[in-house]
Amino acid sequence: MKTSKFIASATIAVAALLTGCSSTSQPSDNYPSSNTAATSGTGRVESIQPVSTERSGLGVGAVAGGVIGGLLGNQVGSGTGRTAATAAGAIGGAVVGNQVQQRNRTQTNAYQLGVRMDNGGYVTVTQESVGDISVGNRVRVENGRAYRY
Repeated sequence: MKTSKFIASATIAVAALLTGCSSTSQPSDNYPSSNTAATSGTGRVESIQPVSTERSGLGVGAVAGGVIGGLLGNQVGSGTGRTAATAAGAIGGAVVGNQVQQRNRTQTNAYQLGVRMDNGGYVTVTQESVGDISVGNRVRVENGRAYRY
């Protein structure tokens, strides 16, 4: 019973540590921006730039790999050998799971629109498509998205 609790605790601790090592990527840009979630109103499109964004989970691969590795390691040996195999399985599974997650990132293409608002402010909006919006068009910005009108 003690061994089971130790194994569960070790697996959770390893998964938590490796989850903290994961990161998410945000679109990299050198464009002026403001908080579009709080901005709404109308303006004119000054620029449209294609950008790439990466999406990934928050350490799900490491956690799943750690749990699976820990369970598989627990099937090996007995006594302290089983405990060591469980810990090694959890660590190895977490590392492998994290690597699989990193390889399976999805990359999407998006567009970053620079909008000069009628009140003089400047807003940068990133969205997956621009539709029929082009530079110079009047747009309405609502909830972080630009709509032509």
